[in-house]
Order: sequence, then structure tokens, then C-alpha cells
Amino acid sequence: MSLQLHNFFRSSTSTRLRAVLNLKGLDYDYIPYVLRKGETRSPEYLALNPQGLVPSLVREDGTVMTQSLAIIEWLDEVHPEPALLPADPDAKAKDRALAYMIACDIHPLNNLRVLQYLGSEFEADEEKQKTWFTHWVTITLDAFEQVLASAEQQAQYCLSDTPGLADVCLYAQIWNNKRFGIPMENWPNISRIFKALDALPAFKNAAPPKQPDAA
Repeated sequence: MSLQLHNFFRSSTSTRLRAVLNLKGLDYDYIPYVLRKGETRSPEYLALNPQGLVPSLVREDGTVMTQSLAIIEWLDEVHPEPALLPADPDAKAKDRALAYMIACDIHPLNNLRVLQYLGSEFEADEEKQKTWFTHWVTITLDAFEQVLASAEQQAQYCLSDTPGLADVCLYAQIWNNKRFGIPMENWPNISRIFKALDALPAFKNAAPPKQPDAA
């Protein structure tokens, strides 16, 4: 049995995990779900992941792992090359801080179930949902850009010349932004880093349009 990735092509958390699996050179079986059709709410999937969220990673021994950041850090410990997080505690905390800005301050407010709830319970149409999405992206990426601009030495990626955890989260988020037509002009460093990451096969092959269930 090989690794099984239960995911959705457009899910930013799934994009994160695909990028890391590619960086680590790990093969996996791609198992797609359509979130808008409620396919992750089936009894079969809920038995795998009681939250009904993607991604889920089923390991070779049948162990099921959930939550993208937890899976990614496990992969980084079990398959340490190339390393996503630096060994130095201060550098590691800085990388996690940038990653969490996206994973904790943007994604939970802007994921599909939140947008659907805004529509069903508060009658927010697509334009209002876009306004909501754009607000939370903008205030966080403005700060993210400020951190990058104030760095003592500008690196090729967020914090170094090799991709780290922050880069994985940023890359996936920018693809999410593209769906909502969010312009990038105000974030020159973020734009530069995204282009650099998108030139790497591990990231480019993880992008939503490259997935077999892309539509």
C-alpha cells in the first residue's frame, strides 16, 4: 500500500500538502473529492476523518493523518531532506510565524464552509463573499509583505534560499487568491516569491490547475 492523499484540487490545504510530498520526492495515490457536492460528508469519509475536511493522508500502514500543518511537520521529521524548517529555534519560530499568518489568520476565515455559511445564514451573495475574502487576505498579506520588506537580507524565498513552511502556505494561498481576482501589485515581494516558487516543479505540479480533477 502506498501513501493515499485524500484531497480536492482547489483546496489550499491540499495544495500545501501536495507541494511538500513533491518536494520530499514521495509518491502517493491521488484520491479526489468534490467539496461542493458534500463528498467529504459521506459516512465512508467521515470514518476516515471525522471533521469531514481535506486533506487526509493515509500512510502505508493504514494510519490516517489529518490537518495539513501537522502532516507537513510529521513529513519533515520522518523525511528530513530537503528540510522545510530550519534547525535553529529562532529561525524555526520565524518560519512558523509567517506560515501561521496564512494558516491561522486567513484560511479559517475564508475556507469554503465559512463562505457557504455566510451565504446560507447571512444572505451574502458572491460579491459580498468576495469582499469578505478580500478583507482578511489583504490585512494579513499587507503585514506579511511588511515582514518580508523589513528583512535584513532579502532571500530568494520567504526566509532563505530554499523553500520553507512559510513558502508552502504562501504559494497555496496565492492560488486561492487567484480564484477571487485579488490583485498582487501591492505585494511586490510576495509576487516575486510566488513566481520563484511556481518555477519549481514540486510547486508547479502541486498547483490546482495541474491536478487530475481540475475543472
